[in-house]
Amino acid sequence: MRMASEMFVRGMLFLFLTVVGIPGNATVIVAFLLLLYQEKRLLAADAILLHLACVNLLVVVVRALTETLASFRLADIFGDTGCKSVIFIYRATRGLSIWLTFLLSTYQCLSIAPPGSSWASVRALLGHYLAFVFLFLWVLNACMTTAAILFSFSTKNETSPIDNGINVQFCYLNFPSKLSRDANGAIQVGRDVVPMALMTLASLIILVFLYKHSQQVKGLRSSGGGGAGNSGAEQRAAKAVVALVTLYVVFYGADNGLWVYTLTVKKTMSSSLISDLRLFFGSLYAALSPLVIIASNRKPAATPPCSGKKCTTVLIHEINI
Repeated sequence: MRMASEMFVRGMLFLFLTVVGIPGNATVIVAFLLLLYQEKRLLAADAILLHLACVNLLVVVVRALTETLASFRLADIFGDTGCKSVIFIYRATRGLSIWLTFLLSTYQCLSIAPPGSSWASVRALLGHYLAFVFLFLWVLNACMTTAAILFSFSTKNETSPIDNGINVQFCYLNFPSKLSRDANGAIQVGRDVVPMALMTLASLIILVFLYKHSQQVKGLRSSGGGGAGNSGAEQRAAKAVVALVTLYVVFYGADNGLWVYTLTVKKTMSSSLISDLRLFFGSLYAALSPLVIIASNRKPAATPPCSGKKCTTVLIHEINI
């Protein structure tokens, strides 16, 4: 009875991620595909956002949806092949989601560089070779996730957890030694922490720029100059940056904290509770980030007559991720 209630709660949590994440990311994807259809091209920031939404949708479908189906016993997904496939795709796309958000933050940070500066040239170069950057990030995250293919097995084939394994409810990650398990854990943490730290720095630079610009606008107003109407957009942009950075710090911080705890406390290997919490926090960003993007993008919804580059520029500058 207790096991059944735990599985019900587990299923409801992942069902929440599924119900929120799939429609939210699908809405963002459709919006940018419509923009691509109308304009015949996407600006670099739009392309990054579209790619990010597609990756987040994969995270939700591959992890939250499959966990929901398995928890309610609606589908038998997690055999050996299912475990290898789900864990590999989830870990690769989860890491890619972090790196794409860092890429978006970096691109937006470079956008405030003065025209003609070396940083503006870097931004133009990044936009020109964006497809190669996407390919590099896919290959990088796939290569850093090979352990999922090598060491993932269904719990159906194990009667008890192994010493160097990680219990993920329906699957085990069975590492050959403690050293390999800890090394893999360190790689996963490093892959998350580095872009998170750099993304936070880029976002702080954007916030400082917005603050200074806001002070300049106030100075123009006090001297009778123009600039009215800009502060509202700047405040929305600042709130969007703070909201997304906060989502990252809270959700992925909790995820990585639990991951480190899993690696250092042996008794956690006998239960999937910590892994379930990690999966939940690790998927929360993919489910909730489109809501932040949609909520931050108010002006196009309020002024439907705008079209073309004007709408795209409003979208980018109001999100300012």
